[in-house]
Amino acid sequence: MRLFLWSVLALTSLAVAAPGSPSDCAHKVKESVAPPRGWTKTKAAPADHLIELRIGLPQPNFAVLEQHLYEISDPFHERYGVHLSKEEVEALVAPHPESIQLVDEWLASHGIPSDALSRSPAQDWVTIRIPVSMAEEMMKTEYHVWVHDASGAALVRTTSYSLPEHLHAHVDVVQPTTSFARFRRDAATYHFAGDAPAAIKTDAPYISIPSAYNGQVNASCNASITPTCLKELYNAVGYVPAAAGENKLAVTGYLGQNANLEDFHLFNEAFVPEAADSTFDVVYINNGTNDQSPDAAGIEANLDTQYAFGLTYPTPRTFYTTGGSPPFIPDDLTPTDSNEPYANWLEYILSDPSPPQTISTSYGDDEQTVPESYAKRVCASFAQLGARGVSLSFSSGDNGVGDGDSDPATQQCYTNNGLNEHKFIPAFPAACPYVTSVGATWYIPEEVYYISGGGFSNYFSRPAYQELAVDTYLSKLVPGTYAGLYNPSGRAYPDVAAQGQFFNLFVGGVEGQIGGTSAASPTFAGLVSLLNDARLARGLAPLGFLNPLLYAIGAVFPDGFNDIVGGSNPGCGTEGFNATVGWDPVTGFGTPNFGNLKDLVLGDVSAILEL
Repeated sequence: MRLFLWSVLALTSLAVAAPGSPSDCAHKVKESVAPPRGWTKTKAAPADHLIELRIGLPQPNFAVLEQHLYEISDPFHERYGVHLSKEEVEALVAPHPESIQLVDEWLASHGIPSDALSRSPAQDWVTIRIPVSMAEEMMKTEYHVWVHDASGAALVRTTSYSLPEHLHAHVDVVQPTTSFARFRRDAATYHFAGDAPAAIKTDAPYISIPSAYNGQVNASCNASITPTCLKELYNAVGYVPAAAGENKLAVTGYLGQNANLEDFHLFNEAFVPEAADSTFDVVYINNGTNDQSPDAAGIEANLDTQYAFGLTYPTPRTFYTTGGSPPFIPDDLTPTDSNEPYANWLEYILSDPSPPQTISTSYGDDEQTVPESYAKRVCASFAQLGARGVSLSFSSGDNGVGDGDSDPATQQCYTNNGLNEHKFIPAFPAACPYVTSVGATWYIPEEVYYISGGGFSNYFSRPAYQELAVDTYLSKLVPGTYAGLYNPSGRAYPDVAAQGQFFNLFVGGVEGQIGGTSAASPTFAGLVSLLNDARLARGLAPLGFLNPLLYAIGAVFPDGFNDIVGGSNPGCGTEGFNATVGWDPVTGFGTPNFGNLKDLVLGDVSAILEL
């Protein structure tokens, strides 16, 4: 097919579309964005630079899928836990046949026949691999190489593209075009063991924590987190997975992050001795790699695998390694765009007939760097997974209410829409309403970890499941607090939290420590996987999309979480939001009490919550 496309490239410079063909129709701008703040346009993109162009067709029945999702995720609904099959979900997101036909005709008019396309199982995405020169002709646009001033990352993007006017109702989005997301990992500073920031010291061997296992946590956990510490703190000591033949857990890896097996063995020998000889499956997506040389060991990949899998042994576990990472190097002889790794993972996991019941991701970006049309399509993919019974957790970000890129002089954060307005900067995918967003705590007793990302989406409206919790929080704010800096009617996040600092891990054969919400997400996902294990062992369905259940528990069953009160998540020249009793946009409802949650999800959830 590649040879075919290069032939097409040669011919398009000579050929003229036949009068009246789809390619000859009048074009109209489909999407346009302001030149992104913090990026510099350097030069025209090479004509032979290859991009994987993804065309999203409308999903006319998505509202029906969403209704199914909320009903089967609502503990008070009679359909709770009755998840949809892969085929049922695909039928609900399938585009109209007319949309498929018209898009196919448009592509064929540019010399790209139907059999040269790659389609998602539901046919709602069409992917073509073409040179920039052809994309520019098809969408009447110009691509350039843009360089991110702070990081040096480079992308081949445009700020506007057009489609034939008759296609506008049949195409939701085309990317990569106007998306300037860098998709970075969420992680605070890594340091060698012994060089950690000072923790609160105590002379007692144990710290009294009433909600913990046996009401106490080893004092060493205050400066050195291990799986045992987390099990003690979150009341999970003694639980042994019983559905290892059915329950599955996964973490995702991007940007060349390698999960080192020797480090995994060292970690288990030190902290999970019963799992010393265990391993995990590796799934390679889009030419993903997992280099096992010690100097290639990835801090993020090791953190995710060591903790998510260390908490859940012997549950079957998978590390997804997805290829593609910025920066693009514009001087390559045969340049290939590889800046959209997340789309490749979504394509793979949606095609999997039996995905893991729990998946953790510790990567994301600022919501404003992702065009709203694309963010909503990606978010809709998470809804598909939730409807099939998959629980998705995402780290909430490590920059409080900001983006880590505030103005050095004023410390203020600015919008990326050309207006340069002073605003808080929400995170994505953490602010998608169909995922569970995990903030961070530190120290024992637990406190707010000030980096914990949280706030309110500018793209997604507040879902019904969190109306009560968020209204209650907002009613406590002094009138006018941060007026104009955030969207009070937007989807609020995070939903929950977990420990996020002083995590002991092995990297390249050396023990070190790390923190961040990237530690909190695999921790929370590990405990969710254990809850799924308990349900599956009883013949019950997995939990699937968690948020309606979490907010129901938070409203009437406070013992399900350890509420974190006091502290805030500063950013953008402000103190950020404060952590209060109940839900807040810093730590959500707080950290999990596994023992109490297990008893709840193994019983009649709706009956217990109604007591």
